[in-house]
Amino acid sequence: MTNAIGPSNDGADAIVERFHAIDDKVRDMTSSVESDPDSLTDKVIKWVLPSLAGYLAGKIFQSVWDNAQTRRNGGLESEEGQQQGAIASLAFAVLSAALTTLVSGVIDRGSQAFVDRRHQRQ
Repeated sequence: MTNAIGPSNDGADAIVERFHAIDDKVRDMTSSVESDPDSLTDKVIKWVLPSLAGYLAGKIFQSVWDNAQTRRNGGLESEEGQQQGAIASLAFAVLSAALTTLVSGVIDRGSQAFVDRRHQRQ
């Protein structure tokens, strides 16, 4: 489209404005990354330790639970044992989830405190 001055640059102006918006977003993201005090090591510590501790707590609890169930049942399976097995499975799921959540939360706080102490020393 042309006007009295010459060809219209509305399309080009819109594209330039979009590039400016992208540039602003990239600048904001870059400053966010640069202002983050956590290094890659800090992020790994805060992610791996709680995950690993929760996993290990769950596995240890499962091992203890399985040994207790085996001793209690004596390896026998009956109709009543199967019904109790369903209730025991539900109890195991609830207790296991509670334990792993508790352990992960405690270790998460501990790893955050460890990272904070590292930052204070620097």
